[in-house]
Amino acid sequence: MSQTYDAIVIGTGQAGPSLATRLAKAGQRVAIVERDRVGGTCVNTGCIPTKTMVASAYAAHLAFRAGDFGVRLPGAPAVDMKAVKARKDRIVAKNREGVTSSLQQTPGLDLILGHARFESPTQVRVGEALLEASKIFVNVGGRAHVPPMPGIEDTQFWTNSSIMGVDFVPPHLVVVGGSYVGLEFAQMYRRFGSEVTVVEMAPRLIAREDEDVSDAIRGILEREGIAVRTGAECISVSKTGGGVRVHANCHDGNPDIEGTHLLLAVGRRPNTDDLGLEKAGVRTDARGTIEVDDRLQTSAPGIWALGDCNGRGAFTHTAYNDYEIVAANLLDGDPRRVTDRITAYALYVDPPLGRAGMTETEARKAGHRLLVGKRPMTKVGRAVEKGEDQGFMKVVVDADTKRILGAAILGVGGDEVVHVLLDVMYARAPYTLVQRAVHIHPTVAELVPTLLGELQPA
Repeated sequence: MSQTYDAIVIGTGQAGPSLATRLAKAGQRVAIVERDRVGGTCVNTGCIPTKTMVASAYAAHLAFRAGDFGVRLPGAPAVDMKAVKARKDRIVAKNREGVTSSLQQTPGLDLILGHARFESPTQVRVGEALLEASKIFVNVGGRAHVPPMPGIEDTQFWTNSSIMGVDFVPPHLVVVGGSYVGLEFAQMYRRFGSEVTVVEMAPRLIAREDEDVSDAIRGILEREGIAVRTGAECISVSKTGGGVRVHANCHDGNPDIEGTHLLLAVGRRPNTDDLGLEKAGVRTDARGTIEVDDRLQTSAPGIWALGDCNGRGAFTHTAYNDYEIVAANLLDGDPRRVTDRITAYALYVDPPLGRAGMTETEARKAGHRLLVGKRPMTKVGRAVEKGEDQGFMKVVVDADTKRILGAAILGVGGDEVVHVLLDVMYARAPYTLVQRAVHIHPTVAELVPTLLGELQPA
């Protein structure tokens, strides 16, 4: 059975449904194919469920701190993990159903469930059906990377996806991986009541960040009782009678860490290994990432790659921007490019880290003459009032152009406040534009102009 379309979209992650709907509304006949759950990583195992659980963990943390605010509870707070999971599942299901319903109700758009594989540059097979189109968009996302560490094949473990099915508090969770995903789960489960140990191969946590950011986050986690082991150069795992043993081979402390459960959070890999990309002439790198140009076109004419599988962002917001770039070029005559994008993301520990642009280290290596401003959250009134004064704000400015190169806002509301600086960066305006702005009091953002007024050569 053969079916002809104007466009085929493979995958229903953040970029896919938006692009498919836009093409259909432009009068094209479109097929969108999904082999698993509609909505992709963000809806099912990523942003939405994890941040829902982070919210539950934050509520638990506040409940246990109620006395700090002069609030007396009738009894000791308790975490009901079955209720936490049920809340998360309800929110995920509502979002997934919303995406599914929207696709199904869009005229000219067919939602097809099944595993898509290329037969040629213009043909995709889904089960018995052969779909053909002159334009094909690959939006297959990624999954947790499971490294070939000794003992892993004989040891039970969770990834960021499988841990979504947990409805109990692990007595001792060992997290292998001290970067963004691992740290969010580490703090979350510590607040739910687990003993938690984080094992990281690098000398410090989240090594892509500046050292002061890394050290501050480590301090935040350790103050909550999370054990952190860095410099774990030769990690192996094995089963024990009570759970799992992780051999960390660290320079300090016991080389063996025994826990009840293991979470692997050591990076992600693209879902490109079973698509038949070679039949379409689509080039990938050694990791399986699809190579794309500045407008997200692959090496094969008529085929584009969006989202995590193209290695140009790996965030929900960058995947959506991929859709915007492709749609602008194809439908609007607007030559938008990936390189117009400024790096921005957040780490959702509490307090969160909001990041935009270059780190101080990156800016220095790039040869910029720097002005740097830094203010601890203990000097931010709104943070003190809320009893959440950990962290700091830092901004990096080019001393010659006066443009903001990057910012790190580690503190209450940091994931929102960073946009004050990000928007000025997109405007290519000097830092003085926001320095002279009058912000609302009392807020965290009102200290951004003050921070900019305290820039020093660095």
